[in-house]
Amino acid sequence: MNRQDLLQEIVRPIDIKAFDVVGLVESMSHMAFQARNLGRAAKIYDEMLQDPDCAIILCLAGSLFSAGLKNVVHDLITHNMVDAIVSTGANIVDQDFFEALGFRHYVGDPLADDEILRQERIDRIYDTYIDEDQLRVCDMTIAEIANSLEKRPYSSREFIREMGAYLEKRQTHTPSVVLAAYQHQVPIFVPAFSDCSAGFGLVHHQWNSPESYLTIDSVSDFRELTQCKLASKYTGLVMIGGGVPKNFAQDTVVAAEMLGFDATMHKYTIQVTVADERDGALSGSTLREAHSWGKVNKNVEQMVFSEATVALPLIAGYAYGKGNWRDRSVHRLAQLFDQPQLVSS
Repeated sequence: MNRQDLLQEIVRPIDIKAFDVVGLVESMSHMAFQARNLGRAAKIYDEMLQDPDCAIILCLAGSLFSAGLKNVVHDLITHNMVDAIVSTGANIVDQDFFEALGFRHYVGDPLADDEILRQERIDRIYDTYIDEDQLRVCDMTIAEIANSLEKRPYSSREFIREMGAYLEKRQTHTPSVVLAAYQHQVPIFVPAFSDCSAGFGLVHHQWNSPESYLTIDSVSDFRELTQCKLASKYTGLVMIGGGVPKNFAQDTVVAAEMLGFDATMHKYTIQVTVADERDGALSGSTLREAHSWGKVNKNVEQMVFSEATVALPLIAGYAYGKGNWRDRSVHRLAQLFDQPQLVSS
């Protein structure tokens, strides 16, 4: 098979607005095992939306947007259901920004011959295909943006904001998390920003401008996300997957305390993961374990051991269907970074 044969069927993102899953999720909450856990997690998310003092931080790990969840997160932003995002780079750059440039992800086969895919310049994410040539365009667009900016250290939030501005100037019509976050003043943090397509573009930028280039400052990311925590009376975490985004968001409590502030633990926390806690890895560590570190309130937390493409549409769809986002105040946390930085009292 050639490239044209392999890149045929586009992955279609799910639209949570098209379905009323409230009754289904409430019925699941009376079942057992992960159905009950998912039902409770959905209700906790709805509690966050009803709490006028709670800022919601969404954490994303894994290949979520390429799998069809991009529009879910886009809807959470545009309907005031999330106030900040912490993500792995692939979701934001290789998948969202990539599609905003006009490219797509395609239905693939997990049993495909990967040598044929390599020869045809097609990359595989389990059962999804990506055109390698189009990814190179994405890489070089990141380099183009970097070349246009003042040469200094940037937090990932600052650079992603510039990506949003770039898409707005292009008048991008494809639903984009990066663009929606830029327009709704929802900051996006990618702590390991170079670990994705952005890294290739920034390497190209630095290689070709050895005397003057910009850098990504991950410490600024940590400080800025801590500012978001300090600016909010309470915080709730909605964590899809684990890894760096999970720990990065949880650690803001400890960082705030280190700066001399009397910070509250994250008041509400839910996590969707397929990882196991028994090997000591971060992605599967329970939220109760995080309580021992002083990061998470153990009274309103829920682990859901489920795959994200199954669980997130139900949890988000339930909260959307309940409608409590309609009366929720807008936090606009990105505005924090247009003001003087917080100092310890």
